[in-house]
Amino acid sequence: MRNRSILRAATLSAALLLAALPAVAQVRVDSRLPHYRPVQGVSGTVKSVGSDTLNNLMTLWAEKLKALYPNVQVEIEGKGSSTAPPALVAGASNFGPMSRTMKAAEIDAFEKKFGYKPVNVKTAIDMLAVYVHKDNPIAKAGLSLPQVDAIFSATRKGGLAAAITTWGQAGLSGPWAHRPISLYGRNSASGTYGYFKKHALFKGDYKDSVKEQPGSSAVVQGVAHDLGGIGYSGLGYRTADVATVPLAAKTGAAPVAPTPDHVAQYPLARFLYIYVNKKPGTQLEPLRREFLKLVFSHEGQEIVVKDGYLPVSYEVAKATLAAIGIEINATN
Repeated sequence: MRNRSILRAATLSAALLLAALPAVAQVRVDSRLPHYRPVQGVSGTVKSVGSDTLNNLMTLWAEKLKALYPNVQVEIEGKGSSTAPPALVAGASNFGPMSRTMKAAEIDAFEKKFGYKPVNVKTAIDMLAVYVHKDNPIAKAGLSLPQVDAIFSATRKGGLAAAITTWGQAGLSGPWAHRPISLYGRNSASGTYGYFKKHALFKGDYKDSVKEQPGSSAVVQGVAHDLGGIGYSGLGYRTADVATVPLAAKTGAAPVAPTPDHVAQYPLARFLYIYVNKKPGTQLEPLRREFLKLVFSHEGQEIVVKDGYLPVSYEVAKATLAAIGIEINATN
């Protein structure tokens, strides 16, 4: 029963992600998204505290806004998704980027302070990648999530009986057969850490041997300099020195690569979010309103593509903005 529930949830998630994409086979911004038009009276400070995965995107969006409105100041801090909720509650930020949804306890803390829930904004789509050194042949063979679990997890809730500690145990032969696997990951403040734990480790526990890194780029850099290394990070942090590993949701299934045409089948595809504090029945002030309009404009979603992520469709943009009192119309 539990496995059927998980499969239904995974199917639903894949359907939502697929519907959110304007074009799957080729990454293009939805032509119906409006171009951004500057307005009068925008000033203040974009204060963003939260996800490291979204750090580059938030910086690029904020710099674009500042170029349009010279009186806007920018303060971006990306130490992990778990830092976003308390910053919003304390009023230390006006945007809370997260690579996962808020936990019930985080929402409860916010609601206790303000009397209403934070607003969840879907800004882009990421395919959380498993990275290996560019010369590692596992990038062609692929792995199943139970294998990934047996590599990273001490509890192996994915179902494999034994831990995988060498590349030979993962299916490689020749000089790779006895090469030890070295693990790179994020710390517990990271939303990516939590997402990977939930979806790739089946809510199990990480091995103590995982080398926890302070940011997404550090994970990729660690793997790039370690022939036996493996790590996980957002697709936007890919470099020429690493390779992404095709993944299968279960043992025996065909692995799929983290590419746009596989987003509905790839088991670690996810939305990237910004949380905002908006009291029901009120309007956002010009700074936050125009920032979010920029994010969901043609130019804002072009930034998403340039940063290595996937853009959302016009339908998602329209529905998301409508939920915070902003109306947009399709461009013909």
